[in-house]
Amino acid sequence: MAQKNTTIKNPNHPKIGDSIKVDPIKDIKDIKSIKRLLSDKPRDLCLFTLGINTNLRASDLLRITVRMVKDLKAGDELTLKEKKTGKHRRITLNKAATEAIQGLLKSREYKDEDPLFTGQRGPLTVPSVNRLVKQWCQSVNLKGNFGSHTMRKTFGYHQRVSFGVGLPELVDIFNHSSQRQTMTYLCIQPEEVKNVYMNEL
Repeated sequence: MAQKNTTIKNPNHPKIGDSIKVDPIKDIKDIKSIKRLLSDKPRDLCLFTLGINTNLRASDLLRITVRMVKDLKAGDELTLKEKKTGKHRRITLNKAATEAIQGLLKSREYKDEDPLFTGQRGPLTVPSVNRLVKQWCQSVNLKGNFGSHTMRKTFGYHQRVSFGVGLPELVDIFNHSSQRQTMTYLCIQPEEVKNVYMNEL
């Protein structure tokens, strides 16, 4: 007899053609608050830091092994095959990311083949990352809907808003089909349109 599928649907999971309805962390001070919250938790700090400093999905962060990152320095590239697209991605890691990785590796014994992010019961899963991100955001009293995708969106949001990265570059980074899709995905379209009307002649 076939087993009944009892999988609980993730309320954040999009319909076909939709994007996941979670928010980026828009305020730098909230990012710093979460980092302070996680300062004595090397695994969580590394997961959060790597998540907001790259465009990697949670499923790809969890595919990283120790061998892939143990010798990387700021400016070096992490190469991995994306779970969703099957494409090989080359991600340049910045100083914050590599320092967080080294902090995690020094926190306990690792083997080269070990997943970078593990829990008491083995490798972390996407649902567990989703719960962690929600907990972190709740702990610093953030208002909104947050989940594992929040980290990726936070990266893109601040590349555009804080660092002024152009939309063509972000479209390429996120493998989107249009600038409109990227702006909507990063929750910046209404803000930028409003700012246009605020320009005085």
